[in-house]
Amino acid sequence: MDLDPEGIFRDDSDSESELYEEKEPTKELAVYLIDASPKMFAPITAHENGNKETYFHVAIDCIAQSLKTQIIGRSYDEVALCFFNTKEKKNLQDVNGVYVFNVIERELIDRPTAKLIKEFSCIEDKFMSTIGSRYGVLPGSRENSLYNALWVAQALLRKGSVKTSSKRILIFTNDDDPFGSVTGAIKADMIRITTQRAKDAQDLGISFELLPLSRPDEEFNVSMFYADMIGLEGTDISQFLPSATEKLEDMKDQLRKRIFRKRKVRTLTFSIANGISIQVNTYALIRPTLPGAIMWLDSVTNLPLQTERSFICADTGALIQQPSKLFHPYKDQMVQFSKDQILEVKKVSNSHLRLLGFKPLDCLKDYHNLRPSTFIFPTDEEISGSTRIFIALYRSMLRLKRFAFAFYGKSSNPRLVALVAQDEIISSSGQVEPPGMHMIYLPYSDDIRHVEELHRTDDAIAPRATDDQIKRASALMRRIDLKDFSVCQFANPALQRHYGILQALALNVDEMPDIKDETLPDEEGLARPGVVSVLEEFKIAVYGENHDQEEVDSMSMRGSRSEASRKRKEMAETAERESSRYNWVDLAESGQLKDLTVIDLKYYLTAHNLSVTGKKEALISRILTHLGKYLDYFLHYQAVTLGGTGIYLSAFDVKCKKMVLCSSPRR
Repeated sequence: MDLDPEGIFRDDSDSESELYEEKEPTKELAVYLIDASPKMFAPITAHENGNKETYFHVAIDCIAQSLKTQIIGRSYDEVALCFFNTKEKKNLQDVNGVYVFNVIERELIDRPTAKLIKEFSCIEDKFMSTIGSRYGVLPGSRENSLYNALWVAQALLRKGSVKTSSKRILIFTNDDDPFGSVTGAIKADMIRITTQRAKDAQDLGISFELLPLSRPDEEFNVSMFYADMIGLEGTDISQFLPSATEKLEDMKDQLRKRIFRKRKVRTLTFSIANGISIQVNTYALIRPTLPGAIMWLDSVTNLPLQTERSFICADTGALIQQPSKLFHPYKDQMVQFSKDQILEVKKVSNSHLRLLGFKPLDCLKDYHNLRPSTFIFPTDEEISGSTRIFIALYRSMLRLKRFAFAFYGKSSNPRLVALVAQDEIISSSGQVEPPGMHMIYLPYSDDIRHVEELHRTDDAIAPRATDDQIKRASALMRRIDLKDFSVCQFANPALQRHYGILQALALNVDEMPDIKDETLPDEEGLARPGVVSVLEEFKIAVYGENHDQEEVDSMSMRGSRSEASRKRKEMAETAERESSRYNWVDLAESGQLKDLTVIDLKYYLTAHNLSVTGKKEALISRILTHLGKYLDYFLHYQAVTLGGTGIYLSAFDVKCKKMVLCSSPRR
C-alpha cells in the first residue's frame, strides 16, 4: 500500500517541523480602543422614556457584556481598556488624547474583574467631567490621536509571547474618516504613518478588528481609510460591513458558556498484533458543561484556601513524616504492600488499547453508543512510525467498511470499544471533519434493556397504528422538523441562571439579568397555519373528531371533583381549628360533654374523620369511644334496676369509679 503519512493528516501549506510541534495559543490578550470624539456622543435613537442612546453608550454596553461573558468563558484571557480622542491623558507613553482606563489593584492589561466591569459600565455618567471628549485631529495641527492610541495599544500588548497567546486590537468608532478635518500633505502624511504603525503591529503578530457604528442616515465607508489600515482587499471590503455588524450584535447577546482549551485528553499505547504497538492521542469532542467547582475562601481575607492533608500517629499524636504503608490482614499477620505492587494488582492490561478484531459496520447499532465518543489521532512523539501504521489501518477500514473491535484497559473501568474510521470532509470554506477514528464505548449485556411487554396475557392483541395514522404522523414530523439541528443552538437554562446569579452577586446588583429559556416550545412557530393543519389532522386520525369535546367534558368533571375536594378540605380545617379550643379529655372525665352543642361535638368528629350522624347521645358515645372513656361515663345520671331488690343504681362516681346506692321508690 502506498502510504503518505506526511500528506493525509495535514494541509499542503504545513511545513515538516510544524506537523507535530504547532500548538494553539492558550491565552488571548485584547486591547479595546474606544473612540471618544464628540461624534460618538451624538444620539442614535430616542427611547420611550425620553433618553437618547448614543454611539458611545452602544460601545460601552457591548464591551461590558463581552467582559461579563469572558469571566465565565475564558477567565484566563487579559484585556485593557483605552479611550482615544480625549481631553485628559493617562498612559505610560505620556502622549496626548489617549486615556487608559483601569482600577486599583490591577495591572493595565490583566484579567477582567468585577470592580473593573462595574466601574466601566457606569463611566458614561462621569466621562465628560473626568476624562472629556475632543477631536483628535484639528486643522493646523499635526496631533494624531489615533496614531497615539495604536502606539499605546501595541506597548500594552508587549506582555506575553506570540507563540503562547493571541493578541488583537478592537476599534470602536463611528467616524469612517478620522482625518477629514485636514487636507493636503498633512492628511496624506497622517494616513501614511498611521497605516504604517498598524502594519508594524501586524508584523509582530497583532491582529486588528474594526467594529464600526454606522449612522442611520449614512453607512460606514470602510474604504475611506480603515480598509488600508487593517488590510482589507477586493471582495473582503464589500463583505466586511455585514460581518462586522453581526459581530457587534453577537457581542451584545453573547451566550454565557465556558470555553474549554483545545488539548489532548491523554496519550494511549495502541497494541496492534505480534508485539507491534503505536501511540495515539485522544480528544474529547463534546462534554457536558457543569457549574464550577466549589472554592473555599478565607472568611477574613476572602482569598482561596489551600487544602493540606497530614497523617497523625494514633499512639503518640505526632505528625507522620514517612510515607504511609499499605497492608492487608491475613490470618494473624499483616501483609504489607508497596505502591508498585498495588498498581500491579490493579493493572488489567499491559497496553491501554488492544486490538481484538474487525466486524462489518452494519453490526454496530445506534443503541451501542452509551456516551460521547473519544476521537483518536496518531502521534510520533515517542514511538516512531505510529502515523504510518495508523494510516494503513485507517485506509483499510474505510475501504473494507469495517470497524475495529478493541479492549480499552483502564484499571478503574475496563471496556470493550469500537474504533470507527472517519473520512476527511473538506468544503470550500475549509476542513469540516478531520480524518481519524472515533472510539465508541460498547455496552455490556446487562446495559441493554429489552423492551418490556405491554400485555401480560399471550392472547392479548397489541394496538397498532393504522396506515392513515402513520401517514399523518410522518407529515407532522416533516412539518416541524428542525433543519440543520445542532445542540450548540440551545443554551442550558439552568446554567444560564447559575451564571446570572454569580454575575449579579459579583457586580453587587439587585436585578437578575433576563434569562431566555430556548428549550421551551416555539409557540409562534407552532401557530403557523401549515403546522396547525397537519397537527389537527394527526389529532383526528389518532383520537377521533370529538376528542376536543371529550377533553372539555373530562376537564369539567375533574373541575367539579376538585371543587368538592376543596370544600371538604376547608370543612376539615375549620373543624380542626374549632375542636382545638376544648380539652376533650377533661370534658369527658368531668361529664361536661352533654353541655356542648351538637355543632361543637360534630367539630371533634369531623376533625378525627368520624361519623357525624345520629342524635346527641350517639355523638357523645362516639366521642367517648374514641377517647377510651366509654365505661367510665356509662349510665351517668341514669337509673338502672338491679334485679328485684328494689335498689337502684343512681349514678357512677366518675373519678373514683364507686357505685352510690339509694333506696328511692321505684318509678
